[in-house]
Amino acid sequence: MTPRCEHCGENVKKINQQVSVMRKEIKNLRQTLDGAVRAHRKHLMSLQTAMSKIDLTGHDKKDCTPSSPSLSAQDALEQGKIRMVPIGYISSCFSMKNGTPRQPTICGTSRAQLQIQQSVFNNPEHALVGLEQYSHVWIIFLFHKNGHLSYKAKVKPPRLNGQRVGVYSTRSPHRPNSLGLTLAKLDTIQGDTLHLSGIDMIAGTPVLDIKPYIPEYDSPHTRRVLDSQQHESNRDLPTVSENKVTSSLNFDLDQDAQFKLEDSRNDKDKDEGLYLRGKSETCLSLTHSQTAGAQLFLPRETVSLLKEVESFVNKDETSPPDCKSKNRVSDYVKTEPPALIMDWPCYDGDSSTTIADWIREPLVSSLDVHFTPNAQKQLEEFLPAHLSEPSDCERPRFKFLRSPEEAAAAIRGVLSADPRSVYRRTRCRDRLFFFTLDTADITCWFGQGFAEVLQVRPAGSQRPKDPF
Repeated sequence: MTPRCEHCGENVKKINQQVSVMRKEIKNLRQTLDGAVRAHRKHLMSLQTAMSKIDLTGHDKKDCTPSSPSLSAQDALEQGKIRMVPIGYISSCFSMKNGTPRQPTICGTSRAQLQIQQSVFNNPEHALVGLEQYSHVWIIFLFHKNGHLSYKAKVKPPRLNGQRVGVYSTRSPHRPNSLGLTLAKLDTIQGDTLHLSGIDMIAGTPVLDIKPYIPEYDSPHTRRVLDSQQHESNRDLPTVSENKVTSSLNFDLDQDAQFKLEDSRNDKDKDEGLYLRGKSETCLSLTHSQTAGAQLFLPRETVSLLKEVESFVNKDETSPPDCKSKNRVSDYVKTEPPALIMDWPCYDGDSSTTIADWIREPLVSSLDVHFTPNAQKQLEEFLPAHLSEPSDCERPRFKFLRSPEEAAAAIRGVLSADPRSVYRRTRCRDRLFFFTLDTADITCWFGQGFAEVLQVRPAGSQRPKDPF
């Protein structure tokens, strides 16, 4: 290769590098522009909200008498104008989005409190009467820390490691209405305050509603089991009452028909009538093909006798004129009313639940979590919540967590699910990760298939001067 060609090759490399840098700069400018647009929209909405409360004269609208009657709450609801007021705000062991579990099952030891606002009910504790009978509750809340008002039709769930799916096939917080739903364990109720565990909400989350969790209504598996039990118990019920069966077996046979029946039976059955025995005997179920599923529970001898009657009656379709009694028996059997079986809703195979494959087999595997000796020692310095200790004690104290062991379990639950975003996991070189749990600031780093806790320090004003 000539020196001129080598020089051209170097120039091409420099140009490619410059193009790459320019592309990154353009991408950064686009992101900055998108952020500015979102902020502009947010400011416009705040201005519109403020202007809607003030009329053209500069007076507050609620101080003036409206010229036209406003819509009632019922009319507004029918027209789709939803008015919601938070019933309370979450006080949680998670104070920031960073490190908060994405699902409540990730960290079962996480705790929170929810106090019902007195502005909603004059006696908030009255609204909670009876709720103590349930172990779990549904919490409907708002994602108030989304950071922007925009949303997209496709999102990238962290468990898919960058792949896009529709927003309604995920539980992404970035949704048109920013509604969240979580199933929390109800530990106890004290007055107007609910004490919860197994939560995935940060402190200050507005709660819109609370509903009890009822497996018979909310779990398809439980509904299927109950349906099968009801179906089995329904089969054991007698379909025809004893009196009705007894009367139906008192066939009005003439002497000629009785004579033919007696000839077809052996000597042992010759003295037995066609009446239902009231004593407890081994019962069998006889289902006639023409009774639309009607079931009769009869003694063994009666069943054998009825079978003989059926074969005798249906033996010859062209019966002679003198066999009227035989036809009468056949007609009576045909007119037997069907069984009174209740039609319970049956789910069976149709009620089996299916979920996406990436839920059970995510592309991001769970991580092993380790504590350094220094981090373990720092964690043991924390006092449990509600522990009676002198007020002048300098040791840090948890507000929600009840022991250092419970805090360690919560840290393992958060880190084992890899709380990092796809960008931090795949592109960011900084492997350090920080999050806050209750009153502790956690410092850790991620390796290949594991996470290691490096430091556990008191959060906020309790943080010591020396870092280690």
